[in-house]
Amino acid sequence: MIKEYQAMEQETGNNKARLKAAVVNLDKKEELYKAYMPFLHHGGLFLPTRSNFRLGQTLSLMLNLMDEPEKILVQAHVVWITPERAHGQRAAGIGVQFTEEHASLRDKIERYLSGQLDSERPTYTF
Repeated sequence: MIKEYQAMEQETGNNKARLKAAVVNLDKKEELYKAYMPFLHHGGLFLPTRSNFRLGQTLSLMLNLMDEPEKILVQAHVVWITPERAHGQRAAGIGVQFTEEHASLRDKIERYLSGQLDSERPTYTF
């Protein structure tokens, strides 16, 4: 699902903020269903990973979404961390919430998942 991470540093005044970028491939409806986090305000995704992140960290995602003709560049913030060896054998990873300017991505994902959002099938987070 996650193809690569690339660390970047961005200078903000006297501070350096460490950002990460990721290429995320969600080209199968089942994988999109498991990753989607509809309970987040602007929508979001769970990204299985063993890399270290911190809550509030900003990520740039290059999203390959289903049959979309072009990749979607989206900014997101880490709002959820599932550590390795989490209770219930949940996948290690992070949940990211889309920023307000990318909230329309939520609608696009929900169109792809039409009729499945009320399913009882497990996801990465529930």
